[in-house]
Amino acid sequence: MADSDSIIVKKIIKGGHGHHGGAWKVAFADFVTAMMAFFLLLWLMGSTSPEQKEAISDYFQNPSAVQGPGGASTSMIKLGAADHETQRKSDHKSQNQDEGGGSSSRSQSIEDSERDAVKERQRLELLKQDLESAISVSEALKDFKDQLKLDITSEGLRIQIVDKKNRPMFSSGSSHLQGYTTKILEEIAKIIDKVPNKISLTGHTDATPFNNMRGYTNWELSADRANASRRALVRGGLSESKIAKVVGLSSTILYDKESPKSPVNRRISMIVMNKQTENALLQESQVESAAEAGSLLLNKGLSLPKKPLPASFDNTQPSPARRLLSPRPLGEKSPPLRASQKSTAVRLKSPKTSEPALLGK
Repeated sequence: MADSDSIIVKKIIKGGHGHHGGAWKVAFADFVTAMMAFFLLLWLMGSTSPEQKEAISDYFQNPSAVQGPGGASTSMIKLGAADHETQRKSDHKSQNQDEGGGSSSRSQSIEDSERDAVKERQRLELLKQDLESAISVSEALKDFKDQLKLDITSEGLRIQIVDKKNRPMFSSGSSHLQGYTTKILEEIAKIIDKVPNKISLTGHTDATPFNNMRGYTNWELSADRANASRRALVRGGLSESKIAKVVGLSSTILYDKESPKSPVNRRISMIVMNKQTENALLQESQVESAAEAGSLLLNKGLSLPKKPLPASFDNTQPSPARRLLSPRPLGEKSPPLRASQKSTAVRLKSPKTSEPALLGK
């Protein structure tokens, strides 16, 4: 009886999984991030060149990117002055590489100029030898050997024909050439015309004042003698285009400075110019031409061309607004307004009357 009256309690435990939280989401997010990084790496490896791959590999081997005296360093501590010096040398090296092309071209240009100068000097030396041989052989020149002076200067080959006490080149106080002087110049013209160099001619006198009541001085005399020599050279076969300069210097540059009145100071100086002298003369002439052009413009004054008025413009006829506002004699009526004037008219109330007044715009 007691057993039948006992109460049996059964505990039913429900099956199924309990709550695990969100830890799986974090793991899944890490997995997706890793896969994204992996595919990104594959894309980068496929789209980079071998040089870029090598640079990436160097970066991962040394992520600190600290430069030491010997190159990359694995230390995270910067090396201070050594690092700065290495960086400076690297920048200097890259700058030299960038400027390498320009420097090499400039050096090449300098070498070419020096080579041309050497060749030109050799050509002038040969020309001097030819002249000396011609002076020794020619019947027209050998008697005047002591009056012909040849030397190489910084400007080129200089040929000077000097006066002698009993054998002047020109008539006294004149630019008229003596017969033998003309022959000398014609013989020289045949020889110097063989080279492409340009020629400069300079006339010189001694320090004896030129007495002339008309103001004709040694300056004019030296210039006239230089021009007379130019004409003789052209007649002898020298191309006129090769003559670059003809000047007269009076007695400013003496051949014999100890004896200013010596006959050797009266001379004609010809210079077969080298390339450097030709370029300097060309630049000088360009500067003088620019200065003369500027002076001419300043003297004449700058004036802008006046713009012509339209053919339909009539300045004698007043505008409609001017006709409306201009005073008229008493008793004269205002002209009637056209349709275009009526459309632009403004009606203003007169302060004294209630009638509106018309004012054209």
